[in-house]
Amino acid sequence: MFIGHFGLSFAAKKAAPQVSLGILFIATQFVDILWPFLLIFNIEKVAIIPGYTKTNAFEFLLYPYTHSLLMNIVWGVIVGFIYWLVKRDRQGAIVVGICVLSHWFLDLIVHVADLPLTPFNDYKVGFGLWNHVMITLFTETAIFLIGTSVYAAITKAKNKIGKWGLWILIALLLMINLANTFGPTPPDSIMTLFISSIIASVLIISLAYWVDKNREIKNNI
Repeated sequence: MFIGHFGLSFAAKKAAPQVSLGILFIATQFVDILWPFLLIFNIEKVAIIPGYTKTNAFEFLLYPYTHSLLMNIVWGVIVGFIYWLVKRDRQGAIVVGICVLSHWFLDLIVHVADLPLTPFNDYKVGFGLWNHVMITLFTETAIFLIGTSVYAAITKAKNKIGKWGLWILIALLLMINLANTFGPTPPDSIMTLFISSIIASVLIISLAYWVDKNREIKNNI
């Protein structure tokens, strides 16, 4: 799942208005941000196989430290605790931790049976929605649009940047999602995957920070 995670980030702003949208983006995408680093050091493994699923070409061979249910719980606790140490905001820390954990459950919907429960056994799960392109696209887009609607309803632009920046962010994420779904197979190179993943993450998260900085919570929320 891709934009579905960001949809949850947008919606989570309602539960923790004081947390930056950029932080919420980092939280829901935390394990995917960590994943390329583990690939580079050969701790986790992926193969790029055209047609592996109808939606993408990634065969996830080994990723128990970023994508197992147990480790998502652990990462949620760690990231939430770090946020609490920095901000001393218990509600925000809880929401951030839950956002980290949410990644596994949203991935469960779309992945084939490749998501481990723990790093210590071979049992894997996944509902396999990635083999149904239009259903996947509809499901992710629906989650994303619901989340962005929640965010737009509880915030207002301070200036033109806050207004148009939000639309730019939404359009960018929708375009990337379409490119991921219908675009060419990515190059079979871990280094290329690493670089492209980091660049995309920095761009999207930076834009989320910028947009949120130029918006504010409505007084009636």
